[in-house]
Amino acid sequence: MGSPVPSPCRDLCALDAARQTCTGCGRTMDEIARWSGMTDAERTAIMARVRGFRPR
Repeated sequence: MGSPVPSPCRDLCALDAARQTCTGCGRTMDEIARWSGMTDAERTAIMARVRGFRPR
C-alpha cells in the first residue's frame, strides 16, 4: 500500500467568496474539511482539478 495523497495546502488559507474556494490551494471548504477522511481516489480527483492552481 502506497502513501496517501498529500494535501495541496500551501498555508496561504483565505476564502475567495465569489468562487467559494481557498485562495491558497483551490479546494472548496467542504473538500478541506473532509480531506483526512477521503479515499486516495477522491483526493486524486481533487488534485487533478486544482493542478496548476496559482495562489492569489
